[in-house]
Amino acid sequence: MKNKLRLLLVSGLSFFMACTPRLNADTPVSAKAAVRQVLEEQAACWSRGDLECYMQGYWQSDSLLFIGSRGLTYGWQQTLENYRRSYPDPAAMGTLRFDLKEVKELSPETMLVVGKWHLAREASKGDLEGHFSVIFRKFADGWKIVADHSS
Repeated sequence: MKNKLRLLLVSGLSFFMACTPRLNADTPVSAKAAVRQVLEEQAACWSRGDLECYMQGYWQSDSLLFIGSRGLTYGWQQTLENYRRSYPDPAAMGTLRFDLKEVKELSPETMLVVGKWHLAREASKGDLEGHFSVIFRKFADGWKIVADHSS
């Protein structure tokens, strides 16, 4: 009787585990974590004064869209050049912090992130802050920002 009960429990547990969805790289939880990681890496790069490193979080394409106070910018290279003009040195860049308000899966390959950015800078430069919304797309080499609206 014990063996039959044990066999029944093991069979039931095996069936339950086979039917339970497993978390993998395509689940919303891990996609959200991956997107958060990209933003954390960007903040660290920016805070070190390394714009090229910061830009690795963006889609390296002429179709990248950046919307800022000066209007629309298309392209990875042009976005980098705009950052270089606006933030010519580490003192101007300051220390970047993101406060994420929403990280939402739009599809298995697309995520929307809404949040607030803050640049802590020396007193003579003054702190800056604003809000942003970015759209991430999943590529073979990871999650990349394909559109950025920052104000």
